[in-house]
Amino acid sequence: IPKSLIDIHGDPFIHHQLLLLKEKGVTEVLLCVGHLGEEIESFVGDGSQYGLHVRYSYDGDFLLGTGGAVKKASELLEGAFMIQYGDSYLDVDYESVEQSFRECNLPILMTVYHNRNSLDASNVQMENGMIVKYEKNSLDPAIQYIDYGLLVVKKTVFDSYISDKPFDLSMVLSDYVIAKKVAAHEILNRFYEIGSLQGIKDTAEYIRIRTKN
Repeated sequence: IPKSLIDIHGDPFIHHQLLLLKEKGVTEVLLCVGHLGEEIESFVGDGSQYGLHVRYSYDGDFLLGTGGAVKKASELLEGAFMIQYGDSYLDVDYESVEQSFRECNLPILMTVYHNRNSLDASNVQMENGMIVKYEKNSLDPAIQYIDYGLLVVKKTVFDSYISDKPFDLSMVLSDYVIAKKVAAHEILNRFYEIGSLQGIKDTAEYIRIRTKN
């Protein structure tokens, strides 16, 4: 089954994601879907059950990678938009993130968490509100932050990348970090994700406690 439909505390994971996004003030969602994406669309529909307007951007005959998928989806969007990873549950102030993006006057804003290699391998170095290094599997002790899983980008970021050609979103981020065009927004509370068995356990427990309250 698609990762989005994994059972988390009694419901498919995407059910919890969409409820949270609605709670945080989001109204429009565009889901990038690939293999078995029709199962996600069958469950979510147009999003009206969540009070959201949900649309879909399918990879097509072959997987486009995270960057290629967003490039294709961007054709349906205007101006600037948020990107959230499909396996992330982010209990944060989305309006504050949006405000930071408007104030930074840069094409990309990356949310980060002071990870210290605790939740996963740290991959970001932040200085004076800017991302100065973005590097996976780094042994540099200066890299203590991690990409939180929520970005704000201008649509024009993807103009120079070829349509219908697979590429990873990390390549885009690396290019713009090198060009000194990525602002940082630090999030103080940890992220939750379902990309690992431990992540699934932690996320299910957090949602259980959160929904109980």
